[in-house]
Amino acid sequence: MPPRRSLTPHNVSLASSQRRWLGNFLEYIAHERQLSRNTCFAYRADLIRFYKWLGSRSIPELTIQELADFVDFLSKDDLSPTSIARNLTSLRVFFRFLLGEGVVKQNIAELLVSPRLWERLPTVLTQGQIERLLVEPRPDVDEMWIRDRAILEFCYATGMRASELVNLRTDDVYLDRSCCRRLGKGSKEQILNLGESAIEAYKRWIETARPEIFARNARRQSRIEKKRLRLAARNAAYPEQKSFETPHKEIRLSSPFAFVSRRGRKLRREALWELVKKYAIRIGAPTDISPHSLRHSFATHLLQNGADLRQVQEMLGHESIATTQIYTHVDMTRLREVYQKNHPRSTGESQDS
Repeated sequence: MPPRRSLTPHNVSLASSQRRWLGNFLEYIAHERQLSRNTCFAYRADLIRFYKWLGSRSIPELTIQELADFVDFLSKDDLSPTSIARNLTSLRVFFRFLLGEGVVKQNIAELLVSPRLWERLPTVLTQGQIERLLVEPRPDVDEMWIRDRAILEFCYATGMRASELVNLRTDDVYLDRSCCRRLGKGSKEQILNLGESAIEAYKRWIETARPEIFARNARRQSRIEKKRLRLAARNAAYPEQKSFETPHKEIRLSSPFAFVSRRGRKLRREALWELVKKYAIRIGAPTDISPHSLRHSFATHLLQNGADLRQVQEMLGHESIATTQIYTHVDMTRLREVYQKNHPRSTGESQDS
């Protein structure tokens, strides 16, 4: 890899130099570090907030006292402790980059203390709620019920993150081997098993509803082409009369992605969140349910049914087992509730002898 070009601060325009440093940092994390698109967006959003606070201040001349004021600025911006901690992490990485480029003499951002974070247990659905959720998309109510059932089955069967599922391609699914290939964080590939329910739901989607979307698009494309030919013929016959074609969005006749919208386009992460929340609300689940809740439920139910923590770590694609250990806390909460409800010497009401 060629050495990075040194970025020397220029005295011509402080503002333009500081904007250039941010631009070069974003290029660095995208191309040299090859961080994911979503991670780059997060860094960009955090540092834009930092630049908003920065104003006319000079980055090389900032003091730790001034950066402490930035922490107060974040607190007054109604950010949660988790969001503040993430903003400070982005700032540390940015200053580390500037230190390597010789823009600053030391990384004073490393001295900032993140707010203390309470360990929050993830929202987890019970196995009964999951059973109801997976069959909630209904043909008499939901236009895309076949696709939605397949998506919910895949989320729960594999524990995929939302970004991983919307980027899943048809070539990544191996029905003959009952598995699929996931491209996780850091472009790490992993093979995930698929259960019978997920396979059947995906087969129904890929063999019936998905082809019909593109067949409908093809019929629409044909109608547009016929209309365009009629307009062209009329323009040739009557050149003095102006005719205007009706603008239209690009029509997709195919897609490499496993799950698509009703228009055949790649499914957006936001659409996936809305989809999961819609069906969760309909079964009476908590309103804060998201695709990540299905990932949490996947891990928790595996542990409840005897899976080893290391095995769950591997299936989730966690680098560190410390990240996976939070699911043991979720399971202990359930066991504590069972104990307090049923044990005669628990803190709950004693059972009659």
